[in-house]
Amino acid sequence: MVAEQGRILKVYNNVLHVATEDHMILCKLRGRVKKGRSELTPVPGDIVSLERISSDEGVIERIEARTNLLQRPRVANLTQIVVTVAAALPDPHPLVVSRFLVLAERSGIKKIALCVNKMDLCQGTPEDVLAAYEAAGYPVLRVSAEQGTGLRELHERLAGEITVFAGPSGAGKSSLLNALDPSLALLTGVVSEKIGRGRHTTRRAELLPFAGGYVVDTPGFTQQELTEIAPEELAACFPEFARHASCRFAPCSHSHEPSCAVKAAAETGELSRERYDAYIALLDELKLKRK
Repeated sequence: MVAEQGRILKVYNNVLHVATEDHMILCKLRGRVKKGRSELTPVPGDIVSLERISSDEGVIERIEARTNLLQRPRVANLTQIVVTVAAALPDPHPLVVSRFLVLAERSGIKKIALCVNKMDLCQGTPEDVLAAYEAAGYPVLRVSAEQGTGLRELHERLAGEITVFAGPSGAGKSSLLNALDPSLALLTGVVSEKIGRGRHTTRRAELLPFAGGYVVDTPGFTQQELTEIAPEELAACFPEFARHASCRFAPCSHSHEPSCAVKAAAETGELSRERYDAYIALLDELKLKRK
């Protein structure tokens, strides 16, 4: 049989749902692939070579090299990350937002944007919501799945991309995708009044065809582990620091050193104090893990 290529859209009960040019194929792994390197365990987004054994069944012969890999949830070959938070219920927490952005920066995915849902619940000036992150260089889309505002701009950003929606539970990621395309019919939940977090309605990562590309709805987490990152690598995950990195000492941790330009910029307001404080909290966390 002739081998062909496809993209894994989801993995469920050891069955891989693979989209080819003209069909959806249900696949299993060839035995020799199962015995291969653990880092090439198939995940949604992987490009694979397969052989059909019937019109809608096949066997995966090879998992192709990845351009990038998001670790949690594990999704490969993405072109864009949209970190999604809520304007309220739950309120966006600076440390949580920066944690997701650090994970996005470490993933190797070049396009990173922030999306603020539930702007209909915003009590202040809309332009002020996540303004510090906009100043850092991240595009910020302010939308409301409930009222339908801002969805056109979001749709344009997603068109033709392979985009993962990541962010804490309760931000309304599934509701946003349903508002963009009701045929997706994703399960949605409500925010717990007791704990201020959303219930996890998405159980596994899955690529969903959308506007000439794919979107990925992912399980939400209020905390994300920063794995495989050393304390001295953290500053590179805060891209706005590069504009103020004329420090006296090199390398500089931007924490305790004298004549630190980044610390000085945070003190004068040239750099967001909110972002700098999140950096210090994450740096302390990484240092504790190293001990």
